[in-house]
Amino acid sequence: MLTSKRESLDRDIVISRGSGDGEDGKPSSSLGKPKTIHPSIETHWHFPAPQDSKKPSSSMSNLGFKKFRESFKKLGGSSRKSMKMVLAGVRDPKDQKLVDSFRELLFLQGQLPSQHQDYHTLLRFLRMRDFDLAKAKEAFFTYLKWREDYRVDAIPKEFKFEEYEAVKKCYPHGFHGVDRYGRPVYIERIGMVDLNKLLQVTTLERFTKYHVSEQEKTLNVRYPTCSIAAKKHVASTTSILDVHGVGLANFSKPARYLFMEIQKIDSNYYPETLNRLFIVNAGNGFKMLWKAVKAFLDARTLAKIRVLGYNYQSDLLEVIDQSNLPTFLGGSCTCSEYGGCLLSDRGPWNNPEITDVLQAISAGNEVTDNEEYSNEASEEPPMQNRRIQVLEAALQDAKKKIEALEAALEDTKNVLKELVQHVEELRSTSWEVHCTSN
Repeated sequence: MLTSKRESLDRDIVISRGSGDGEDGKPSSSLGKPKTIHPSIETHWHFPAPQDSKKPSSSMSNLGFKKFRESFKKLGGSSRKSMKMVLAGVRDPKDQKLVDSFRELLFLQGQLPSQHQDYHTLLRFLRMRDFDLAKAKEAFFTYLKWREDYRVDAIPKEFKFEEYEAVKKCYPHGFHGVDRYGRPVYIERIGMVDLNKLLQVTTLERFTKYHVSEQEKTLNVRYPTCSIAAKKHVASTTSILDVHGVGLANFSKPARYLFMEIQKIDSNYYPETLNRLFIVNAGNGFKMLWKAVKAFLDARTLAKIRVLGYNYQSDLLEVIDQSNLPTFLGGSCTCSEYGGCLLSDRGPWNNPEITDVLQAISAGNEVTDNEEYSNEASEEPPMQNRRIQVLEAALQDAKKKIEALEAALEDTKNVLKELVQHVEELRSTSWEVHCTSN
């Protein structure tokens, strides 16, 4: 029963562009042109089915992982490349073809930085714009410019969030464990946020930069380590917002600014990273606020959100094991040794056995996206040959345009010669007339 319900969450969702969602957070069926919401981004990134019939777990046991780590240490360079292929998972041939076309388009326009041309990043921006290459290109260019202007790559090295512990006390939030698939679980207790104290210990600008640093860590550390632990590619987050006691009074000007900034960053620069969002403990006050807040969210995001009341535990347990849920959400975990679950940052990304494997993979020779993955079902030529073909076609097109310009210039030259000759004839005639009259 649990399995069938969880599988249903990954099916295509069709929602309307009409008046919006119902109070329960589910898409409404109002009139308007339906928009297809893509299934989970991990849909085509599963490991090959195991030989035995054991049910895959969302994490590896310590004993099993130690054996895995020891065997991994003995692997050579070619085996590490194979490991990268395994972590990348199985890709949809249709998506692969579109990503290849998108990469070529960006390459020809000189906007394909090596650190941002991987398959997963490009697929996110394609999905963000419903696989419209032109719109995805503009969104990707905006993303690159933002990273440059905001100096995102320098944040991990230069930005030190010394007020981290103080912020946690007045803004309870954090990652805690994984869901049943293996995705990281992110939790916020919005009803316990003390915005006045928050602004005393940090600024909105610094908190926003901290949020960006966490997003970068999720992409570069949390997802890869979760993928290793779950033995399948993980590329999105399951989130829970506890809104107990939240109402319109909580939506002050600073709160609106912070919400808008984070929403803009997540939507424009980290698209398709949300798997599902559960909003729990939603009372009447929050439901009034929700009507205003959801106007700022796009249709795809809304389709991933479920607004639940006070009887939400069974819904959470459908997708998250009880051991990965704090007691205040109906789970069994307290993380007492850390002072609470939202202070622990519990997850595979803090397991040294797993992070050692990730570092070993990262330390290996870098391979191109084409080397990482080879789709045997595809009859397309290798990426390098395709790029050469595209460049040759572009050069031929440029050559034709140059030839056309040269022909036009030659015509213009001939016209100018005739004009000069005509002017000379007029001058000669005028001179003769002048001499005759004298």
